[in-house]
Amino acid sequence: MSQRYAVIGLGQFGRAIATALASKGAEVVAIDNNPQHVDQLKDDVALVVCMDATDRKALIAHGIHELDAVVLAIGKDFESLLLCAAHLLEMNCKRIITRCHGKHQRMILERLGVSEILTPEDEVGKIVAERLLNPSILSFLELPDDFEIVEIRAPQKIINRSLEDVGLRDKYKLTVITIKREFQEMKDGESVTEQHVLGVPSSKTMITENDTLMIFGQVKDIKRFTDINE
Repeated sequence: MSQRYAVIGLGQFGRAIATALASKGAEVVAIDNNPQHVDQLKDDVALVVCMDATDRKALIAHGIHELDAVVLAIGKDFESLLLCAAHLLEMNCKRIITRCHGKHQRMILERLGVSEILTPEDEVGKIVAERLLNPSILSFLELPDDFEIVEIRAPQKIINRSLEDVGLRDKYKLTVITIKREFQEMKDGESVTEQHVLGVPSSKTMITENDTLMIFGQVKDIKRFTDINE
């Protein structure tokens, strides 16, 4: 049985979440009080509803409290977001994920009892800054204690060398979780480039041109590795 989610607020952020969930096979109920926003998603998700999400009776009538999770993606009207969040908490929804803007909104939501809070603008800012400071990093995930997981293009100086020879663990205190590699494949009679995950690499795995490495380690060690090998 597929998981069922509600996405409330169908601006750009909410639409992206709703369509991504639906593309993964989830059953999505998309809610907004703007008919145009609702109409844009009618062919992409299981159900679209044009309604006021601050109406507790309407939320109950659509069984929102019975779903696996609710994403509150209301962007501009924080008062409506708060009221909707309060209703969802009172309805004992299984899981509530809420968007916010800035530390003050986060503090208010935390005081209300919401534990999963997203600040997409801050996350985008961090990613852009990281890409500017280190163009070889494609994406990253921040972890506690100054650790992170990064996707990084294989630096030129380590191409055609084995992981053992590069010495990521011993020399740089880093762990390669996996490698994504490009392969030429035939699709619809045409040769196309596809990227596939190699699984858990061994010390003998060779690094080839255009490989993408997924690396775990401390921020300072990842920076040292990229600085030395670029």
